[in-house]
Amino acid sequence: MAKSAQGALARPVSRRAYAARNARLELRRLGGDIRKSWRSYLFLLPFGLTFLVFTIIPVITSIVLSFSYYNILEPPQFVGWLNYVNLLCKDDIFLIAVKNTFLFAAITGPVGYIASFFMAWLINEQGRAIRTLLTFILYAPTLSGQIYMIWQVFFSGDVYGYANGVLMSLGVISEPIQWLTDSNYMMGAVIVVILWMSLGTSFLVFIAGLQTLPVSYYEAALVDGIRNRWQELWYITLPQMKPQLMFGAVMSITNSFAIFDQVNNLVGFPSADYAAHTIVAHLVDYGTVRYDLGYASAIATILFIIMVGCNKGVQKLLQKVGK
Repeated sequence: MAKSAQGALARPVSRRAYAARNARLELRRLGGDIRKSWRSYLFLLPFGLTFLVFTIIPVITSIVLSFSYYNILEPPQFVGWLNYVNLLCKDDIFLIAVKNTFLFAAITGPVGYIASFFMAWLINEQGRAIRTLLTFILYAPTLSGQIYMIWQVFFSGDVYGYANGVLMSLGVISEPIQWLTDSNYMMGAVIVVILWMSLGTSFLVFIAGLQTLPVSYYEAALVDGIRNRWQELWYITLPQMKPQLMFGAVMSITNSFAIFDQVNNLVGFPSADYAAHTIVAHLVDYGTVRYDLGYASAIATILFIIMVGCNKGVQKLLQKVGK
């Protein structure tokens, strides 16, 4: 009996049993925290319910509907993986949308993110009055709902468009370019506008984060041998701003993959030859025009997976900053 008991004690615990035991311990610990700090959790309850109703439940519902045919008028009909097969193997326009979306994200995401941080870093070095004025000037365009009218005039396809007027006066072109209707130039014009509008929430977060850094860190670094501002940036500023950098990265990725309003206002919906068609535009097409919500849910699920994957990759990359 003693030997069998010792053998049972020495027997390794399976991974499933180990995970189940840890889950039970975490639940007990959470229950204890809730009992001790129930007032704090009570204040968090409204946000928790809102997040559950308007984020978690819609995401789960979309994933479930992606395996069905659903047109609102009839009950959902289960079709298995058919929507995903059609989407990835038979929908040529979706593949164009994926290419355009990744092109937008690869250019506007990193460039806008880096530009937002460096503009915030440079502006933070100025006096309070100048810093406030420059922050307002750079952030104000993102608040204007009529900003696209200015860019439509700038990229107008006649000789009165600012871009055409400048290029023709310099002798670069001999006739006006149809910036917003020609598929050869449409993508470049939209990318310029999106980059110009990229100084948004991330820019304000970076400004706020830079102003919370203690001056004593820089004084100590000067004593320890920091020689220039670039070393200060790499060894002090960036490591201390990891939460703001992470938030800015998430916002940049989300905005770059969710591009639709800018394209819709500038080049129309759908764009000529689908030259600026994005995944979100394809989603809107099937969700609000064709009312094929099962197919639209499959598009939304794929976009969700892409965005989560990119966010995870960026998080791992930012963890190396300052090491």
